[in-house]
Amino acid sequence: MRRDILDLRAFYASDLGRTARAMIGRKLTEAWGEGGGLDILGLGYPTPYLGGFRDKARRVIAAMPAQQGVEIWPGTGGGLTSLVHEEALPFQNALFDRILLIHALEESPDPLALLREVWRVMAPSGRVIVAVAARDGLWANAEQTPFGHGRPYSRRQLAQLIGEAEFEPVGYTRALYAPPISWLTGQAETFEQAGSRLWPRFSGVVLIEAVKQTYAIKARPQRARSRVVRPVMAPVPATRETPVRNPRPGSVVSYGA
Repeated sequence: MRRDILDLRAFYASDLGRTARAMIGRKLTEAWGEGGGLDILGLGYPTPYLGGFRDKARRVIAAMPAQQGVEIWPGTGGGLTSLVHEEALPFQNALFDRILLIHALEESPDPLALLREVWRVMAPSGRVIVAVAARDGLWANAEQTPFGHGRPYSRRQLAQLIGEAEFEPVGYTRALYAPPISWLTGQAETFEQAGSRLWPRFSGVVLIEAVKQTYAIKARPQRARSRVVRPVMAPVPATRETPVRNPRPGSVVSYGA
């Protein structure tokens, strides 16, 4: 069951939430820049991370699963959020150049089906970044944060799942090395710099960037079943006499020639 939208909003209004947004948002900017001229979709609870792309991107949309709920975003102007069924996104094929998944896979009832829908709506030259709670990190056990709910992933598990959805991983990074303790958020930058060098495996979040595989899939050969038509009544040769059984009294009995 997904976290409620009110819980997610409250987390990102806290010191821990602001730290998460800063550390993860930096990785997104390193990968996509300002998103100039791109159509960008965020899926899960992506609004804390999409604001930096709005000025330059052609289109920015936040899609939130129905079990979670949706919020009004941004605060001014037209709304850019949509309540969706995660296995049937209400967008046309090959629409988005960049797609961000955050707080999306961990609590999904069918992560593979979700990723296949992402594959469908992503342009052939597009890229997706999937951010999940790291299995070995401290944040996966912090139930006061959204990263402490659902299923965390190791790098290998996430790469395997992405591959099954017909994506090809092309980049990998980690973020959020600071412990999920409010009074340590002031030292978050120090933890981020030291953790990436000294204990890279114990980050709070794993991020993988992947591209869409569009090569032709060879169909598996299957043995065709041949249909044998059997007549209901077999013809009788003309040279064979065919008596009529139990003729009625007075009727003429005929035989084949």
